[in-house]
Amino acid sequence: MRITKFEHAALRVDEGGQTLLIDPGSFTAPLDDLDRVTAVVITHEHPDHWTPEHLERIRAAAPEARIYSTAAVAESAGADVSPVEPGDEVVAGAFRLRFFGGDHEVIHSSIPQIRNVGVLVNETLYYPGDSYAVPEGVEVDVLAAPLGAPWLRIADAIDFVLAVAPHHAFGTHDMTLSDAGRRMHRQRLQWASEQRGGRFHELDPGDAIEV
Repeated sequence: MRITKFEHAALRVDEGGQTLLIDPGSFTAPLDDLDRVTAVVITHEHPDHWTPEHLERIRAAAPEARIYSTAAVAESAGADVSPVEPGDEVVAGAFRLRFFGGDHEVIHSSIPQIRNVGVLVNETLYYPGDSYAVPEGVEVDVLAAPLGAPWLRIADAIDFVLAVAPHHAFGTHDMTLSDAGRRMHRQRLQWASEQRGGRFHELDPGDAIEV
């Protein structure tokens, strides 16, 4: 499995000649090489995690691709989006997807809380979306851990990595941070990863890891 990080929360997973895309949103540059896309996961409705423009490009290049998200995204993004909930499991081509969580982290009491699903890909990669939902009972090989957000407190992000205890981790959801802030938060999550014997990878947009 090859996992490529793009800007902000967007991830590309390549396995067996097929591609899964996760959260191509408004901070993510247009993606290319989309003809092998088998599935798309959108963790929730906020525009930094999906845009109609990204979905239009994916649909044009890979019209058979399956799209999975919350009911709110399915309602606004099109009939080809399949709603999923925590506890659901689907198979799309080379990808087994298990969903966790349920709620977006609280931004502020004045802002309504929305649904969010974390996704476990092929029992290997876990990405929680905008949440600290721990996939209970799962030994996570690779964790894509949020680095910065209006809802994120670094102490909570550290505790999340400690709770998941992945073998490998890297930072995502990071376009709200300055370069200095990104370095600082990566250092904190590196420490958390290493407490349980894991390894933290510093991935910039376009960088990838193979597992």
